[in-house]
Amino acid sequence: MKATGTKRSWRIPYDDAPKPQVRHCDHPGCMAEGEYRAPKARDRLSDYYWFCLDHVRAYNAAWDFYKGMSQAQIEDEIRRSTTWQRETWPLGAKTAHRRFNFGLHDPFGVFDDDEVGEKQAKARMETPEEAAMRVMALDGPLTLAILKRRYKELVKRHHPDANGGDKDSEEKFKEINQAYTTLLASLNA
Repeated sequence: MKATGTKRSWRIPYDDAPKPQVRHCDHPGCMAEGEYRAPKARDRLSDYYWFCLDHVRAYNAAWDFYKGMSQAQIEDEIRRSTTWQRETWPLGAKTAHRRFNFGLHDPFGVFDDDEVGEKQAKARMETPEEAAMRVMALDGPLTLAILKRRYKELVKRHHPDANGGDKDSEEKFKEINQAYTTLLASLNA
């Protein structure tokens, strides 16, 4: 469709468009455009100065976030920064003794404290190294010499050939070999 001469264009000509205001550099005496922002203070990080490139470089070179803080305050700030200033606690510390009470009618005491529940809460999973130490009947600090000596003793005692092909001895022999492999790998790691 062709435009007729009677209709007026509502577009503002480019030359008449309002010019954006130039923000000047906040450095005293500088009239350059302030394109780069810099925080005004440590406690006002969202309040900015606007500088030109030369002055923002000078400001950043002189900026010291920890200025005026003691060594203990700096350490505390660094520790809090590693968790984004959020409270932390050891895993399971706040939930270990949580009681779930949903207002259920519990005539048989299923959700009450009992000895089994407390023992299960206190029990923890055994690591492969701890299980291997239990199989080998070892405790305390472990060295390669102690491990090899104990392995030889147990192999002589539980080898199937020494026990006439007994299936129980064969299973125990397999457990001992697996435990030895696990402990040897942990010592060599």
